[in-house]
Amino acid sequence: MKLRIAIQQKGRLKTDSWQLLARWGLRFTPEARTLIAPCLNADVEVVTLRQSDIPRYVERGIVDFGIVGNNVLREQLRPVQTVQPLGFGSCNLVIAVPNISQITTIEQLQGKRIATSYPNSLQHYLDSIALYAKIVQMSGSVEAAPELDIADAICDLTQTGTTLAAHDLTPIVTVYQSEAVLIAPTNLTQSQQTFIKQYVL
Repeated sequence: MKLRIAIQQKGRLKTDSWQLLARWGLRFTPEARTLIAPCLNADVEVVTLRQSDIPRYVERGIVDFGIVGNNVLREQLRPVQTVQPLGFGSCNLVIAVPNISQITTIEQLQGKRIATSYPNSLQHYLDSIALYAKIVQMSGSVEAAPELDIADAICDLTQTGTTLAAHDLTPIVTVYQSEAVLIAPTNLTQSQQTFIKQYVL
């Protein structure tokens, strides 16, 4: 059976993931980059998925490997292993406040509202510093939460800070740094181990 590698179907990791596979020596025809793309020179095929689904597919053994942002792993906490950091897709999960706010330190968010798409990551961080804040979970448009008076601050991913600046938000703390990683099941098969030794390491 062919080994399956899951990569992001859309988004910031897609192009870099294809380029990484090329550097590993795996060749694909451009027109084959659909849901399942067979490799031309190895018993491998690439499956394109929503990034949030990749850890679950790896955990269940539907795919052998996945290329995913470490932020997704931190949020989902699924039992998979990180084979290797990949050196692209760098970003930070930060807590940011409106520029007009009087808040300048994380301690000043005690009892306040923080909007985020990463509730588990945020809760873990707040617990680690013994700070209580109300987490307002959102699936998107987190930057608009303070302006809409949904929250007093936000916790969201940023690469360059441009989006935060566009919404008049200033980071006050970095929760963690993230990048793309190669993930695999916790127990590797012989063929998976062979692939890692031949192409990855």
